[in-house]
Amino acid sequence: SGPGAVTIAEYTEMAAGKTGGLLGAAAAAGVTLGGAPELGPHLQAMGRDLGIAFQIADDILGIWGDPAVTGKPVHNDLRRDKKTLPVLAALSTGTRAARDLAALLSSGITTTPSAQHAAALIEQTGARAEAQSLATHYVTSALTTLDKHLPAAADLRTLCTTLATRPR
Repeated sequence: SGPGAVTIAEYTEMAAGKTGGLLGAAAAAGVTLGGAPELGPHLQAMGRDLGIAFQIADDILGIWGDPAVTGKPVHNDLRRDKKTLPVLAALSTGTRAARDLAALLSSGITTTPSAQHAAALIEQTGARAEAQSLATHYVTSALTTLDKHLPAAADLRTLCTTLATRPR
């Protein structure tokens, strides 16, 4: 929170332009090169939503994932003061936990106990559940678009679901 803070809407647009742009372009190119260019805009929208869901899921894993399962270090985003969706959602609550989190982040997270405390504060604000809900919203939107415009693509549907709900 505070001046210059990234909002959840700005985060979503950033994820849409980054991961969503990549997945949207790949999906649109696939159907276009496969002979169905009229599906390009629909699959681009599907990929955009899937990319947002993927990024949110990645942010959740970065705080609460099991490194033995995910292959990525836990709490690394917190140590780097990266404004992930759970952090942004937590800071926007205005709760005591949010204020404590803001103070902890501003002092720098350099130890495992401080990172664990930050993760607990984020969870206390309800931001973990909010992030999960938002990821579910975007993956549902992506799958709805896919089912409407390319209903026979069961393998693609499975891939989309897997991308957005990677191992925790």
